[in-house]
Amino acid sequence: MRFSKRTSEEAEAALIVAEMAPRYWEDASVNGVEETDEDPQIPLRDGDLWTLRILIDEGRVLDWPEGVTAQTHYKVCDAGLYRLLDADGGVLAERDAYVPPFLAPGKEGFGDYVILSIGPDGKIANWDPDLSWFDRGRPDPDHAP
Repeated sequence: MRFSKRTSEEAEAALIVAEMAPRYWEDASVNGVEETDEDPQIPLRDGDLWTLRILIDEGRVLDWPEGVTAQTHYKVCDAGLYRLLDADGGVLAERDAYVPPFLAPGKEGFGDYVILSIGPDGKIANWDPDLSWFDRGRPDPDHAP
């Protein structure tokens, strides 16, 4: 998927990496079973962090275990770091910010919630990311004072 950076140059974006710290792990279900804060089973959790590596064009979470489904409604607020990478792993853009709208596809996450439905193939339901989020709020170098 093409991503236009505010530098007037374009780059081919391949991957979104989201490192998030949900407040409560219990705000999810895995394979239809409600999670608990004491023993969360959500895939790709490492301690207090949940890291998703999402193939942009497919909406598929890399390394998602086959056959596992998940529904999340995690409150993350501003406890996240989001990166846009090219196919070689180079960072095209990075934001340490509130939750981007594309992590609540088809829902209202209000910048606070990660609302995902992840299928048994690792695909995120209703995936349609607006990559311009990575460029919002940044100065336009072509029109700097």
